[in-house]
Amino acid sequence: MKAEIIAVGSELLTPDRLDTNSLFLTEELNKLGIEVLRKTIVGDNSEELSDAFAGALKRVELVISCGGLGPTADDLTRETVADLLGRKLQRDDRILHAIETRFRSLRREMPEINVRQAMVPEGAEVLDNARGTAPGLWIEHGDRVIVLLPGPPKEMRALFEAAVAPRLTPRSTGLRLFHRELRVTGLGESHVEQRIAPIYKRYEDVRTTVLSAPGEVQVHLRLWSDQAEHAKKTLGEIERGFDIALTDRIFSRDGQALHEVVARELTLNNTTIAVAESCTGGLLAQRLTSIAGSSSFFLGGVVCYSNERKTAWADVSPELIATKGAVSPEVAVALGDGIRRRVGSALGLGVTGIAGPGGGSEEKPVGTVHIALAHSAGVVERALALPGDRDAIRWQASQVALDMVRMHLLYGAGGGKLSTKAQNRISKKGNF
Repeated sequence: MKAEIIAVGSELLTPDRLDTNSLFLTEELNKLGIEVLRKTIVGDNSEELSDAFAGALKRVELVISCGGLGPTADDLTRETVADLLGRKLQRDDRILHAIETRFRSLRREMPEINVRQAMVPEGAEVLDNARGTAPGLWIEHGDRVIVLLPGPPKEMRALFEAAVAPRLTPRSTGLRLFHRELRVTGLGESHVEQRIAPIYKRYEDVRTTVLSAPGEVQVHLRLWSDQAEHAKKTLGEIERGFDIALTDRIFSRDGQALHEVVARELTLNNTTIAVAESCTGGLLAQRLTSIAGSSSFFLGGVVCYSNERKTAWADVSPELIATKGAVSPEVAVALGDGIRRRVGSALGLGVTGIAGPGGGSEEKPVGTVHIALAHSAGVVERALALPGDRDAIRWQASQVALDMVRMHLLYGAGGGKLSTKAQNRISKKGNF
């Protein structure tokens, strides 16, 4: 079965609101073996809505819309679909009673305009909405199915899971989507593509997508099949090929972000960490402490923008700053080692750099960043020349710092010195 999703609402055509409903629906439909061919966002305009539904009905067997089922004059989905299909709207007193009861439970009087939500196209099956006043609608039209769902995500998701998925499951042909996601850091999109293209191009039935994201590259493998074992075997073969081509640059195979992976490894290795940040402004600490249970591995951190705070909070020598400069390998090393000793953690991360847009020079341009990872056996420092604006530079710096921790735990777990192999890899300049 093929499907299209129509997201309804003029607010979705502004920069203020994201269409997250379509992402949820795509994932859930794929699980049921239903391929989404197109997603459309339409404003609150009956003519545009009618064109969107009419076009979708010509192309696919299933059309699912979200939004436009509210009580106000700009909620036009019900009326538009009824007109398109040539069906009258009829008041459903059961729905009206449920809406009135909901308002009474909130000790409010139901506004008259809510009666609109009880209007149902002839022949439509009502899908009860336990979380809101707008019920969903299931409409069969020849060999096509139209599903109208409310726009609020909590209502839409609950209604889909309770009422729509069970109705779609019997229509499944057994075909389903098998998906793998690998996340890579330390390599640019073109470098990843160059390494893996000879592998994935041997499998014509697998769709491979390489996506660039700040500080990482995502590789998605998708295979539609009704033979689960064959699909898993095929994707496994491709993944093993990628392991050879990308080696330890793959940091995640289950969609986890880099800070989540590092947090897991710190916990598994019973290793603690502290951070001293300048240009990243607390981003490292924020990412690591966003993980539940982070108090078991994160002992503390400081944001030491000024030279005086670098000295006071991380024991960086004023003479070192004066002779080498605040943005230098030596100061990064002193920050990492200083915060580790101050806090008493197994690992210490020091970050200093120029995030811009100002502050750069010919010798140290914007994007110059130095990161040091200190541990009991020594310190590993890395120099970076990062592209992008201030936010991009700060995020990429945090990615590199976290990857240095990951590499240490991978090759030098338990606080030992990094292997020569790991040091060689970690000391190379970043390639973004």
